[in-house]
Amino acid sequence: MKTMAEYREHFPIFKNTVYINSCSYAALSNEVENAFLEYLKDRHEVGADWINWCDRLERVRALFAKLLGAKADEIAVTTSASASLSAISSSLDFSGTRKKIITTDLAFPTEAQAWHALKKHGAEVVHVKEKNGMIDLDDLERLVDDQTLLVAVPLVCYRNGALADVPSIRNIARSAGAMILVDAYQGVGAVPIDVEQWDVDFIVGGSLKYLLSTAGVGFLYVREGLIEQSQPTQTGWFAQEDIHAMLIHDNIPARNARRFEQGTPSVPNLYAVEAGLTMILEIGVKNIRAHVAALNERLKEGVNRIGGKLMSPENPEHHGAMITIASNDEYGLVAKLAENDIIASSRDGNLRISAHFYNNNHDIDAVIGALEANKSLLA
Repeated sequence: MKTMAEYREHFPIFKNTVYINSCSYAALSNEVENAFLEYLKDRHEVGADWINWCDRLERVRALFAKLLGAKADEIAVTTSASASLSAISSSLDFSGTRKKIITTDLAFPTEAQAWHALKKHGAEVVHVKEKNGMIDLDDLERLVDDQTLLVAVPLVCYRNGALADVPSIRNIARSAGAMILVDAYQGVGAVPIDVEQWDVDFIVGGSLKYLLSTAGVGFLYVREGLIEQSQPTQTGWFAQEDIHAMLIHDNIPARNARRFEQGTPSVPNLYAVEAGLTMILEIGVKNIRAHVAALNERLKEGVNRIGGKLMSPENPEHHGAMITIASNDEYGLVAKLAENDIIASSRDGNLRISAHFYNNNHDIDAVIGALEANKSLLA
């Protein structure tokens, strides 16, 4: 296998820039760029190539399944995590006694908004508090009861990088007979996921962050035993058992997780996603996790040394790839880093530094140096 330094050479942005913003959008590889060019070539030469495009969709489905340790039939390929959440929302039944949906104060807005939109159908939405920047498991246990339909948590919080204890959360939800959903977008590709070990009901995510590709493609994992009893009403022709039947007098959903899909897939982006997922699987998420963990320890030590305040949990087992640093002017600090050709981002008053396998010690040292030079912008 290539070294991480060799893989770095596949990303032209590092010739002139320290790109350390994968929590927002991945750096662009030559492979993903070439995939987009391949799509344009196919459009010029073939025009409409539906057989190839449908085959590519199934290859992407298989790659997502391999990434999660799932079966291909448990994967829906959607246009975004939001589309995945909407499909799940439309499948929930509030006619019984279970009307409570539990989300968290660490949720990404789309996830929480999806549940609050269901109040018109009788849903009761409650939020688990955070404790020391993480999900308060005691509060979760207090809230979960026999009226709980679904517990939804982020794998990694987009604001501070906190990593959820999925097995403990699952056990609390299962003890009351509730379903559990994990929003893995901020972790997938950087944190290993194994659906058999997790034993959750739904996982949503997308491809533009640590999966190296682009907006326009998301995924949804649905536990096999839940699929046929789920009846999503947000649907489309690609959700049908036979997409070529062109039914207009009935709705016959696929017997697998495709029933959670909707309309025509985002064809150009399937090319890019296939390229990005192929590279991630080639490197291995466990290898990525180990590489980034070493970089993050170097970063945390440097931030502490210059007197910065870390907002992510100190324990490396309690955060994902993203490390956050308190700032009194988050946008000003991002701008100052950009003046030094360092690309980062911010949320909720915190600077977000998110390394991936293509980053190295030089990048981390450049960040620490820029932070030290702009200590007046650190909280």
